[in-house]
Amino acid sequence: MPIRSVLVAAALLCLGAGLAAAQDIRFFQIGTGPTGETRFAFGGLIANAISNPPGSRECDKGGSCGVPGMVAVAKSTGGAIANIDAIAAKRLDAALVQADIAYWAYHGTGIYKGKGAVQNLRAIAMLYPESLHLVARKEARIATVKDLKGKRVSLGDKDSGELVHGRLLLAAFGMNESQIKQSFLKPGPAADAIAAGQLDAMLVVDGLPVPIIAELAQRTDIVLVPLAGPEVDRMRATYPFFSASAIPADTYAGISADAKTLDVGVVLVTGAERPNELIYGVTRALWHPSTQKLLTESHPRGKLVNLSAAGLDKLGIQLHGGASAYYFDAGVTH
Repeated sequence: MPIRSVLVAAALLCLGAGLAAAQDIRFFQIGTGPTGETRFAFGGLIANAISNPPGSRECDKGGSCGVPGMVAVAKSTGGAIANIDAIAAKRLDAALVQADIAYWAYHGTGIYKGKGAVQNLRAIAMLYPESLHLVARKEARIATVKDLKGKRVSLGDKDSGELVHGRLLLAAFGMNESQIKQSFLKPGPAADAIAAGQLDAMLVVDGLPVPIIAELAQRTDIVLVPLAGPEVDRMRATYPFFSASAIPADTYAGISADAKTLDVGVVLVTGAERPNELIYGVTRALWHPSTQKLLTESHPRGKLVNLSAAGLDKLGIQLHGGASAYYFDAGVTH
């Protein structure tokens, strides 16, 4: 065979191998939340941990321990509502959402009453707790939820879990949105508005410490409005997904005392139509010791994510078949 023909044949073989390798790659999109929030950063860590592109070093040799041939990507979104909409429409492979919103969506109750249940919504794992942060400018003199009356407030973007929780919070104190000067802002723009004196308070539901709030506390004097008292107790009784918690002193600059608040869990969800083998692999990679090490070393909330406390009994929605099979094989009852 002429040398030219040999070279062409070799090039075609290489090209074919390259195309085959490209075809072997599976992309896996994870919906998170706005950039600057813990869900976005945490989603990035999970995406890194469950990825295992073709050509990666083997897991037992210090390489990737994710799903073979998969590249996962954390995608910034408007928040929990947007994520569930995308799962329902099969635009995302997985997403991080608050446990209560996932429950309402799956059962067609609460904020989803009258809209119909999101029938393909399935759970993979309970991850970590998020805390409600009601942040106010110190000069605004907001000491309780009732002090929000007449103030300039952002309870979150229209597609966010913050807005849902903000409305529940107002209702618990006998208030509604007509009594505040409401803006529908993502946490970043809301923090900028507080720093500029254009907004009095904002609600952020995220795993502490929240980078946006930490940065805001360096720019201007803020307070964390305590979420406690009989109103909050009744709210917990009505919505058992909430648990009493506290944001420790010195989590944010200038705040020297614990601030009582509420926590709600974050669930990694997917669509029922995703293959069992794929979600089995994702679940296995999520709970691999190397992933646990990565999460613990990379984020303060990471140490709260562990298989023994997977919180399967608190999910409130059906597990995906692949995830359920993994937990059965791992001896984790649910």
